[in-house]
Amino acid sequence: MYNFTIPMALMDFVPVAFFGITAVLLLGDLYNKMSKGVYALFAAGCVNVFLAGFCKALWKLLYAANVCDFVALEKMFLPVNSLGLLFVGLSLIFMVCMKKKSAMLAAPPVLASSMPFIMMMVVGLGGMCASLSIVSVKLKKGKVMILFILSFVCAMAMGYMSSQDSTLAWVNWAEQSINCVSQGCLMAGVLWLHKAGLKDWTW
Repeated sequence: MYNFTIPMALMDFVPVAFFGITAVLLLGDLYNKMSKGVYALFAAGCVNVFLAGFCKALWKLLYAANVCDFVALEKMFLPVNSLGLLFVGLSLIFMVCMKKKSAMLAAPPVLASSMPFIMMMVVGLGGMCASLSIVSVKLKKGKVMILFILSFVCAMAMGYMSSQDSTLAWVNWAEQSINCVSQGCLMAGVLWLHKAGLKDWTW
């Protein structure tokens, strides 16, 4: 049994909302900087990440409210979120490193281990934060890199927390607090770049 409370479950929606704002800003600002294929990959990744987070937060809320244990909402998080982050990270890497077009991604192999998904999350997050850091330097806003680095470090800390006993209340509070900081830093960094003219900036 999980030791969830309704306030704890509601807090889980905060980083989801942060990422939603981040995604909307980036989707608007980067539209004219990616080829159609890369932008589609980026958009699909953003939708996957947001949907995965929203569904897991909804699962926690339903559980905390004693409505039901909708297991599918929780189980879908890792594959959907990791694939989404991989798409986001790769599309931003393609944007930074190439002018046009990108190769289609092969479907991940079917394995019992969750390690491929963990690796996709690390590559995706690393690619996203590194690419946005490069963009911040190009926009002469190098200090923004600190926010993206902090976001990545907190995301990696989330990986450690996921190895702890998720039935314990303190583990869930710690996970959600770290996730709020991670997504908050990402959102703040993107807002900074947005105000610095990311939409109008060209290579």
